[in-house]
Amino acid sequence: MGAREVFIGLPWWVKWIAIPVLALFIFGGLIASVVGFVVGLLFKILVFVALVGGLIYVVRKFFPSSDRGSW
Repeated sequence: MGAREVFIGLPWWVKWIAIPVLALFIFGGLIASVVGFVVGLLFKILVFVALVGGLIYVVRKFFPSSDRGSW
C-alpha cells in the first residue's frame, strides 16, 4: 500500500490542515534552528563582503599606487 493510497480516503481537512500542523508541531524546533542557521550564515557572509569592500576602498583611496600590477 503506497502513500497515495493511504491519503485517498482521508477528508480534505486532514490532508491540508491536520497533517501540516502535526508536522510543524513535531519538527518546528528543527525547522526554526535550520532557518536560524541559514539566516545567521547569510548575515555573516554579508558582513564579510561589506568589510572586504570597505578595506579595498580604504586601501585604494589612502594608499594610491601607480604600479598596481606588480607585487
